[in-house]
Amino acid sequence: MAPRLIDTHCHLDAEAFRQERDDVIKRAVDDSVSHLLTIGIDESTSQAAVAIAEQHESVFAVVGIQPNYVHEVKPDDWESILSLIDHPKVVGIGETGLDKYWDHAPIDLQREYFHRHIRTSIERKLPFVVHCREAEADVLDVLRTEAKHGPLHGVMHSFCGNTETAAECVELGMHISFAGMTTFRKNDELRAVAATIPLDRILVETDAPYLAPHPNRGKRNEPAWVRLTAKCLAQVHGLSDEEFAETTTQNAEILFGLP
Repeated sequence: MAPRLIDTHCHLDAEAFRQERDDVIKRAVDDSVSHLLTIGIDESTSQAAVAIAEQHESVFAVVGIQPNYVHEVKPDDWESILSLIDHPKVVGIGETGLDKYWDHAPIDLQREYFHRHIRTSIERKLPFVVHCREAEADVLDVLRTEAKHGPLHGVMHSFCGNTETAAECVELGMHISFAGMTTFRKNDELRAVAATIPLDRILVETDAPYLAPHPNRGKRNEPAWVRLTAKCLAQVHGLSDEEFAETTTQNAEILFGLP
């Protein structure tokens, strides 16, 4: 039997899964992916994440407003997110963070919502999930500021930054999660970064339906394929697949309080 894994970040509400969502979840569970965390990016997808989690024992939800959507927030959206946090299958807040690549929303507004998510995380005692794209220095600045108010419990999702950024994030209390990009043949640099992450702070994810790992690159990603990324990272750390799976599964269970 394959070692048990947890996909700490996917988007099961995505249109790409609409026709066969139940089958996608079943394939993951059948391949010993015991928990799937489906992530909201705005109020409506956060509602959808909770609805999917209610329907599937193995699925849990993370709710929040992703930085590229903060300029579209309607008056009652944040209150709706706060009400969802009390749901028993909600295990995290996000995804939040900063994105300077797409430049959809003003960076000051992104920063305001990033602070808001982290402070809610501290108040509600739930971890937060960080999206960072071409904004490493700014993200670190926010994390440093918030770390003054209390310990940080969160995850840098789909990490693709450098060793220095990763090291400071770990120092501030964060976990580092790697997705399919780690498996791409020419991505030696990211694998080198992954090798520096302490084993008690590393997580795996798919970000499905995006970022399918090698050899499925270019296809629609799905949670069962988290095993391909885990296998790559096990090799990077010089561990067996079983040892690495046990380590990351335990990390995710502790961080997100999973049963």
